[in-house]
Amino acid sequence: MNNHMKEFSWVGSKEDFVDRQNITYVNHIIVGRYGGNSNAGQYKNEDGCLVWLNEKEDWEFVIVLDAHNTAESAEKVLGLFEDGKAQIKPLLSMTASQKTFKMLEENIISMFQSKKFLSICQKTQGETACLIVVRKDKYIWWFSVGDCVLYLFHPELSSLGQYQLNQRQFYEWIGQVNTFEQEVPCYSVGIRELRQGENHLLLTTDGLLECPNEPYSNPQNIYHAFASSKEEESMKTLFRCIEENNVRDNTTIISWKTSILKKVTLPSDQT
Repeated sequence: MNNHMKEFSWVGSKEDFVDRQNITYVNHIIVGRYGGNSNAGQYKNEDGCLVWLNEKEDWEFVIVLDAHNTAESAEKVLGLFEDGKAQIKPLLSMTASQKTFKMLEENIISMFQSKKFLSICQKTQGETACLIVVRKDKYIWWFSVGDCVLYLFHPELSSLGQYQLNQRQFYEWIGQVNTFEQEVPCYSVGIRELRQGENHLLLTTDGLLECPNEPYSNPQNIYHAFASSKEEESMKTLFRCIEENNVRDNTTIISWKTSILKKVTLPSDQT
């Protein structure tokens, strides 16, 4: 790897953050983790995440994982991407194009469908949701299995009530129960053009959304939390709120902002 690439990965079986929040910076990306409340019955963390970025080549590659039964499936997916770094990294270095994103999708599917990885999954206890997000140039691309969520916060979009990019899908996993074992694997892929100015991207596991009293089931509330204070303080506010509402589930959040100077798509009567 060249010196311009920054890397971070974590899985909850290594450090669970039960009853405490942790906020870590990977360059301009903020990784937030809260393990849930022990007095609500929580005693382990089955989330995981991975962050790669290269400022010189103008991209971020991030993954959030929400496993259940054990964190083993999250560990296996992280291991798969560590092993596959040499085939993914050159794609991220390419110019953003339809072909680049299509090649990325094909590579990730082939990794998940490899005989070696499928065999590993069959011996794994539990399964995981997996959300992979790439920001390259003025585009955001995602590959989603399961119910983790990707938000794009921007004033132009919020004025139209748009916050969420992907649709949560239930009964999709990778691991002991595995969509890539099916004749037709089920997953979601999408590409969006970012807006001009500052775009705020946020990925989260479902602890934030399925907290008792559902303070953040409406994405507008997440948007306003970040609009009212600096990014790290805003994330602390989210964690403090779900802690006060006695959340049991683990919550992992990856958040960063990217500014787009290039022209973007507008309706014909505004150009």
